[in-house]
Amino acid sequence: MNMRLSKYLPVLDWGRSYTRETLSNDVIAAVIVTIMLIPQSLAYALLAGLPPEAGIYASILPIILYAIFGTSRALAVGPVAVVSLMTAAAIGNIAETGTMGYAIAALTLAFLSGAILLVMGVFRLGFLANFLSHPVIAGFITASGILIAASQLKHILGIRAEGHSLFDLLVSLVSHLGDTNWITLVIGVAATAFLFWVRKGLKPLLRKAGLGPKLADVATKAGPVAAVFVTTLATWGLGLNGQGVAIVGDVPQSLPPLTMPSLDPTLIGQLFIPALLISIIGFVESISVAQTLAAKRRQRIDPDQELIGLGAANLGAAFTGGFPVTGGFSRSVVNFDAGAETPAAGAYTALGLALAAVALTPLVYFLPKATLAATIIVAVLSLVDFSILRKTWAYSRADFFAVAATILLTLGFGVETGVSAGVILSIGLHLYKTSRPHVAEVGLVPGTHHFRNVMRHKVQTDDSVLTLRVDESLYFVNARFLEDLIQNRVAQDCPIKHVVLMCSAVNEIDFSALESLESINRRLGELGIGLHLSEVKGPVMDRLRKSHFLDELHGQVFQSQYDAWTALTTTRPRPMPAAAE
Repeated sequence: MNMRLSKYLPVLDWGRSYTRETLSNDVIAAVIVTIMLIPQSLAYALLAGLPPEAGIYASILPIILYAIFGTSRALAVGPVAVVSLMTAAAIGNIAETGTMGYAIAALTLAFLSGAILLVMGVFRLGFLANFLSHPVIAGFITASGILIAASQLKHILGIRAEGHSLFDLLVSLVSHLGDTNWITLVIGVAATAFLFWVRKGLKPLLRKAGLGPKLADVATKAGPVAAVFVTTLATWGLGLNGQGVAIVGDVPQSLPPLTMPSLDPTLIGQLFIPALLISIIGFVESISVAQTLAAKRRQRIDPDQELIGLGAANLGAAFTGGFPVTGGFSRSVVNFDAGAETPAAGAYTALGLALAAVALTPLVYFLPKATLAATIIVAVLSLVDFSILRKTWAYSRADFFAVAATILLTLGFGVETGVSAGVILSIGLHLYKTSRPHVAEVGLVPGTHHFRNVMRHKVQTDDSVLTLRVDESLYFVNARFLEDLIQNRVAQDCPIKHVVLMCSAVNEIDFSALESLESINRRLGELGIGLHLSEVKGPVMDRLRKSHFLDELHGQVFQSQYDAWTALTTTRPRPMPAAAE
């Protein structure tokens, strides 16, 4: 009973072996992550079009709930750049930024996302994420990084700009360039340059100065805090807010409030598809990070339980003034590198953020929005990776065109169109590849019982026997392809008396494929040609036995291809010339 309960409440599993040393490691990691999350949470709330405190609220209860229900021991849950941008895109067409309707829509979006993830987890639908091609996701994230960086330029310049596509954003930015606040520009450019330098140059400099690797790493991660401190102090001391520098302003000094998402059917209908897309993208990003970090410590991640953990986290955000959340790459890596051993580190991070919400929010009153924009720009540009285009072009042109289309559609029409296109292209790519399975004509390798492609190896064949190895499961998408291939091949070669389908790579035959096999059997029978199967896997054979196909088969089912060869060959085998590899 306890084991079954711990499957759904992983906290009962790792909590039993919690030690004082583990506590110490988790607390140290929590301190480091908390320092990093304070400016990051404020920045991502700004990106989502919400008040800055929403970012902190979205990083408290969601982290605690994930610690209870999630299976990753290093994943840090909270607002992330791509999901924040998708939130802004989803709500921007429904309500005006800064209004109560906008905030309620954000809560409702988090509620719907949480509900979708929970349902997927309960019904064990985590496998659906596998339908998203990783190259396509990489293309979407690259394009989203560019969009996010472009959307923050208005804060760097101190001007107004709108648009959900790159073209609209650039047009809006150019049209308002004359309104640039030069003091804001100096703050934004200086903060951006400093943060880029911190990422690359601070740690080596500190190491040369004799600082230990762990302290140097902590200091590097605290770079955004230094930028926040210096620019806030400068703005306050010089009264720059009176000279047009936009600041964060009042941030409520309180714990997350109890909030209620809207249950209005119209609003739910408008937000359901965006919530579904946010859930899928958030889960893919989160599970990728969780599995990468778990593999380094030989730990196990349960994708279906991760859905439940992320679902609970989003529901927590919906009822505590937040917006959609997921597992973030940068904060999770920091959490892992800082020595976090259990999800309790996330709970301690939540406590740290709660203390910050109560005690430190007055200190960010004079924080320039340009500094937060710089934090976002530096964070998201690390996501941009155009090398995926070069890699896919070299490896698979189909993958390349899918990635390129995703990037162009995301930049040209916004994140919702981009992620929808990514999902459709991923599924379409899978269907395209499996609709034309690799089918090789094979022959016997002399002196062995092995059969290889006649176009690649020097093998023996028999004019009366055609052996085709099908390297894909047979289902409705590719069933007709095999039917046409066999018909065309038989029409070219009159001496053929037997066709053998070598099924060693066939894991599934659905009903459409069964009907195609029946059609192939019937047509070959009319030509006086026998259809045979070899090396059929047990589960596939079990399914075939439930039909009439085996009773009507004009041939036999052989246990091995060599058995089929010895039983059916009637003429002297002739060796086939080997083609170039």
